[in-house]
Amino acid sequence: MSTDSSTSRRNTTNSTLQRGLSLLEAISTAPHGMSATELERHLEIPKPTLHRLLKQLEEQEFVIRDLEGRHLLPGGRLHRIAMGVLSNERLKAPRRILLKRLADEIGETCNLTLLDGHEIMYYERVETNWPVRIQLSPGSHLPIHCTASGKLFLALIPPHQRRSLIQHLTLDAHTPYTATTVDDLESRLETIVDQELSTDDEEFIQGMVAVAVPVYDQAGRIQASLAVHAPCLRHTTESLKEWAPLMRRIASELQDTLWA
Repeated sequence: MSTDSSTSRRNTTNSTLQRGLSLLEAISTAPHGMSATELERHLEIPKPTLHRLLKQLEEQEFVIRDLEGRHLLPGGRLHRIAMGVLSNERLKAPRRILLKRLADEIGETCNLTLLDGHEIMYYERVETNWPVRIQLSPGSHLPIHCTASGKLFLALIPPHQRRSLIQHLTLDAHTPYTATTVDDLESRLETIVDQELSTDDEEFIQGMVAVAVPVYDQAGRIQASLAVHAPCLRHTTESLKEWAPLMRRIASELQDTLWA
């Protein structure tokens, strides 16, 4: 086997790997997925090569297609990789330090949540030692339409994505204060868009209030939500909103720990 032949195969393998990784990066960072045409134009990969790589990535469940079959989205395996990276204990330490600083300052439980399909997922959480508190462990999934973090995601994601999500939601009433119609929910979301601040005024659990601020990625898209919640015995939404400036500063620092 000649050296030139070995080098040629190695370069081809490296090129294929690089193109596959470029495809995964483009698809996973696009806010609404990307079509094959957009990927071809964006990455300048020859059309036959592009379709061959996409077919392989779909077969291996790294990417999936949307309901219309036009746009490619992150698949289950890619999602598991992302969650594995975020859950790495050594990488979580800086985030826990920031959350603990916020929880100690406010004196209430603080959490970091991610959007997971049609729900939000508690990703990181620092509890306080109050005898009256709401205990929800990391990994818990909560409804998107009646929690401070959930409504924040709905308000700040691209409009077409919000419309699609809302169309598939079941607006169950968890308390008498839950928005159970699309018009009511949309009205609440408009206020959140203006303020970049979301509240839960006993909408999910009666007797509990919460506020949430966005954690943006480097492109200015919401990627996580930083929230604090407390029993009505100790706080109102208005009193929690007084901590919004500190929460925004912590959210800015969290951005660096998540996507530096």
